[in-house]
Amino acid sequence: MTQTAAIESSAYRRMERVIAHIDRHHERQPRLDELARVAGLSVFHFSREFRRWAGLSPTRYLRTVALSVAKQELDQRGSVLAAAWAAGLSGGGRLHDLFVSFDAVTPGEYKDGGLGVRLRHGYAASPFGRIHAAFSARGLTHLAFVDGSDNAALAQLKVRWPRATLDRNDEAIATLAAQIFIARRGKVTLSLSGTNFQVKVWQALLEFGSRGPTSYSELARAIGQPTASRAVGQAVGANPVAWLIPCHRVLRRDGGLGGYRWGVERKRAMLAWEHATSAGARASG
Repeated sequence: MTQTAAIESSAYRRMERVIAHIDRHHERQPRLDELARVAGLSVFHFSREFRRWAGLSPTRYLRTVALSVAKQELDQRGSVLAAAWAAGLSGGGRLHDLFVSFDAVTPGEYKDGGLGVRLRHGYAASPFGRIHAAFSARGLTHLAFVDGSDNAALAQLKVRWPRATLDRNDEAIATLAAQIFIARRGKVTLSLSGTNFQVKVWQALLEFGSRGPTSYSELARAIGQPTASRAVGQAVGANPVAWLIPCHRVLRRDGGLGGYRWGVERKRAMLAWEHATSAGARASG
C-alpha cells in the first residue's frame, strides 16, 4: 500500500467511526467537539476532513440526516422503504451522471472461468477505503473493498476468474476510481460473470437500486420470482461490483440496514455519503 493510499484509508476509517456514532446517537444530535473526539482530531481538522469527504460541513450534515423523520413516516404511511428514502438514508434522484451499461459474459465463458480473458487489475483509494478492481476489453468485471491483504483481495478475484490472465496496473485502476467516485460521470460498462439467476438479480438491482432503497422481496418480485427472496439475498451477497451495482441500498423490510458483504459500518457510511453528497448538490443547485 502506498503512503497516499494509507492516508486515505485511515481518513475513511475515521469517517466510518463518526457516521456510526451519529447513527447511534442521532436523537440527541451530537456536538461537533464530540464527533471530533470520536475521529481523534481537533475540531478544526475534523471539520476540514469531513467536508473534504462528504462535501459539506458536519454540522450541516447532522441537520440533513434527520433520521427521526423516518419514524414519523413509518407511523403515518407504513412504508419502511419510503420512510428511509424520505429520511435521507440515500439521496434523492440520480447521485451521479455515470451511464452504467450491462454486458454479461456468455454461459460458455462463465463455465470456462475466464479462459482466454485478459484482466487488468489493481488497487486505488476511494471515499470508502481501498478498492481492488479489474476490467477486461469488454468492461469492468470486479470492484471490491479491501480490508485485508492485497493477496487476499486478489484471491477473491481468482475465485470468479480462475483461468483468466491477470496484469496488474494500479494507474489504470486509479483513473477508473477517479471517474467512479470523484468525477461521477461518463460511461462505465460492466462485464459480469455469474449464473443466469445471479445476473438477472444484478440487473434488477442496477435498475431498482438506482432509484432508492429496495428490499430482497422487491427484487424477487422484479425478476418474476416473488417466493425467491432468500435466493435473491444470496445473489445480492455475491455482487462482484460494489457501489455501481448498489447492493448497499438493499435494506431489511423493517427498515434495518441488514448485512453487507463489505461490512455494515461501510454500508452505513456509503448511505451517509450519498445523502451528504445529494444534500450538498441540492443546496448549491
